[in-house]
Amino acid sequence: MILIIAEKPSLARNIVAGIGKCARRSGYFEGEGYLVTWAFGHLFSLCDIEDYTGPTATGRWSMENLPCFPEKFRFQLRKGADKQPDEGIQRQFELIRTLCARPDVEKIVNAGDADREGEIIIRLCVEHTGVEKPFYRLWLPDQTPETVAEALLTMKEESEYQNLADEGFARTYVDWLYGVNLTRYATLKTGVLLRVGRVIVPIVKAIYDRDKAIENFIPEIYYAVVSNAETKGENIELVSKQKFDKNSKAKAEEYAARLNGCKAIVTEKKKKKTTLQPGKLFSLSKLQNVLGKKYKMPMEESLKLTQELYEAGYITYPRTNSEYLAEQEKGKIKKILANVAGLGYKVKFRDGKSIFDDSKIESHSALTPTYKIPKKEALTERQMMVYQTIFRRFAAVFCAEECLAEKAEMVIQVGDVEEFRLKGTMILQPGWMQYDDGGQKNKVLPPLEKGDEVNISFAPKEKETSPPRHYTIETLNNYLKNPFREDKAAAEEADDREEYRAMFEGLELGTEATRTGIIGNAIKSQYISLKKDTYYLLPGGAYLIEELERMGIEMDKYKTSALGQALKKVYRGEIRVGDSVAIAREEIQKVFKPLEQTPETDTDTGLYGDEVGTCPLCGGRVVKGRYGYGCLSYKEGCKFRISGVICKRVIPISAARDLLANGKTVKLAGFISKKGNPFEARLKMEEGRAVFDFQ
Repeated sequence: MILIIAEKPSLARNIVAGIGKCARRSGYFEGEGYLVTWAFGHLFSLCDIEDYTGPTATGRWSMENLPCFPEKFRFQLRKGADKQPDEGIQRQFELIRTLCARPDVEKIVNAGDADREGEIIIRLCVEHTGVEKPFYRLWLPDQTPETVAEALLTMKEESEYQNLADEGFARTYVDWLYGVNLTRYATLKTGVLLRVGRVIVPIVKAIYDRDKAIENFIPEIYYAVVSNAETKGENIELVSKQKFDKNSKAKAEEYAARLNGCKAIVTEKKKKKTTLQPGKLFSLSKLQNVLGKKYKMPMEESLKLTQELYEAGYITYPRTNSEYLAEQEKGKIKKILANVAGLGYKVKFRDGKSIFDDSKIESHSALTPTYKIPKKEALTERQMMVYQTIFRRFAAVFCAEECLAEKAEMVIQVGDVEEFRLKGTMILQPGWMQYDDGGQKNKVLPPLEKGDEVNISFAPKEKETSPPRHYTIETLNNYLKNPFREDKAAAEEADDREEYRAMFEGLELGTEATRTGIIGNAIKSQYISLKKDTYYLLPGGAYLIEELERMGIEMDKYKTSALGQALKKVYRGEIRVGDSVAIAREEIQKVFKPLEQTPETDTDTGLYGDEVGTCPLCGGRVVKGRYGYGCLSYKEGCKFRISGVICKRVIPISAARDLLANGKTVKLAGFISKKGNPFEARLKMEEGRAVFDFQ
C-alpha cells in the first residue's frame, strides 16, 4: 500500500478523484492500492519560549527569559486558543501515526500544497510519527483528476525537495526568533501589545513614510504656460515644457508673449500601423493588483477566492510569483485551448519567450485556467469575477487575432521658440482586447495636416505641485516585490529581467505565499487600514514605528531584504539553515545589548526614564512608562498619570509632550467610543488630568 498524506481534507478528496474508486474510512480513504489521509493545515507549531526556559516567576511575559535563542528548535502539536491540547488535532495525528506504522504501507507520500509551507507541514507529521519508510513527494500544479493521475506516476523521492524544505524551516525559525523575542520586548517596554515581525514592520514603515510625506507636504506654486485655442472647429491644448516658480509670473508672461508673437505650424504628421501585445499571464500579486484596482477587492479576499477555485480544480496553483509557463507545459496548454475554443473564444496556440520561459519560473508557473471549466451556477458572483479575470487574460494571451492599431504623431512648431508633439492611437482591430482590457483607449489627433497653421493663445496658468499618492493595493504590491526600485518607469518596462532577478535573489519583502496574510495582520492589528483599494496609516501604526525607532529596533527594508537573500541562499544550497538563523540571532542580539546602559525600570510603576516633560501637579519629571506616562515623584505622593491608551487610541510620546508643554494636543484621530464609533478630539490638561476637548 502507498500512504498519501494531504495537507487538508479538500485536497485528499481531489487526490481520491484522481486515483479512482476508494472507500471512505474513519479519517481516511482506501482503495486501488492507496491510503489517503490528511492534516488540517498545520498540525504542529514551534514551541513557546517557556517550553525552553520554564515559566517566569510571575507566570507572565518577562524580560528575565529574553532573548531566547534555542539551540535546537522544537515543535509540538498545535493547541487551541485556550492553550490547551486540541482533541481533533491529536486524534488526526494519532491516525496518521497508525497508518504510517501499518505493516502493509511500503511508501509514504507528502501531498502538502506545492510550496515551502506545504512541504514542511507533512514532513513534520511524518517525522513525529517516528516511522522511517521510503518517502515520496506528490507535486500538483493543479487539483484536477487528470493532473493527479499523471503526478502519481511521476513522483520523485522526497530528498529531491530538501532545499525547498530547508528554506521553509529557515523561514519558520527566523520569523519565530523575530516575532517572539521582539514582540515581547517591545510590549514589555511600552505596556502596549506591539506585534513585531520581520516583514510586518517594513510594510507598516513603508505606509508610515508615505503618509508622513503626504502629511508634511507643502505645495509649491508654479506657473505653466498653456495655450487653448480653436482650430478647424476643435480646441487644441499646447502645454509648454517651460515652468516658472511662484516669483516669476512676469517671466512666464514674457515667455507666453514671445510664443504668441510667432506662427504655429504643423511641420510633421506621421502614421504607423503596429501590433499591440497583450498583458502577461498572472502571478498572484499581479492578479491581486488588477482585482484591487478594478473591483476594489482586498488581497485577503482575492487570495481566498483563488484558493477556492484552485481546490475546486478550476485554476492552477495560486501562490505563484511567475507570469510565465514552463516549456514542458505546451502540450497541456494545447488541451486547455481546445476547451476554450469550444466555448466560442477565438484562440490558438502561441509560442515564444513572452509566454514560455523556464528561466523566470522558481517553483510554479503563471496562473491559468485548467481544462475543467465551471458552469456559471457553480461559482459565486465574487468567485466568477476572479475566474473570469484569469480566464480572459489566458484567452487574450492566446488570442488568434492580432490587436492592430494605428499610432500617429504630430509636431507643431511655434516659431523657433518651442516644439510641441501630440500623439494618438486608433484601434483598428481589437484582437485580444475583446477579452481583456489592455488599458488602451482611442486618442484621436486634431484634424490637421502638415503645413496647417494652428491658432494659439498662450498665457501663464497657476498650478501647484502635488503630494505623493497613498499606497494602493497595486503600488504597495509593486513596492514589496522590489523595494529598491525607485523608478516607476522601470516597473513598467517590457523587459522584466531585473524584476525576476530581484525576486529570485530574495530582495522582495515577504513572498507571494505570505504577503497577503501579513498585510491582513497589519490591518487586524489596527496599524493600517484599507479603504476601497487604498492603504492609510492608523495611529497604532504610527505608534509602532515611532516606538521601535525610539527603542533602537531597526527593521527596515534593508535588513529584511538581507535576511530574505540569506533565505534564498538556503534554497539554492549555498548556505545551511543554521547560517540564516545565526544572521537573525546576531541582528536580534543587537536590540538587547544596549539594555545594560539604559536606566533600570521601576518594577512597581513600569517607569523607565524617557523624559516627557514637567509634572503640572508638583513640578517633577514626567517620564515614559510601560503603561503610559507618570511623575517620578510618585514616592513623595504625586499621583500624576497619563494613560498610554485612551479610548483604544495609543497616545504617542509626541502628544504627551504637547500636552505637558502647551496644555493641549493637536486634534487626534483614531479614538473609539464605548459604542464602537470612531471620533476625533484634542486632549487638554484640566486639574492635572488629561480630558477630551472637542472644540
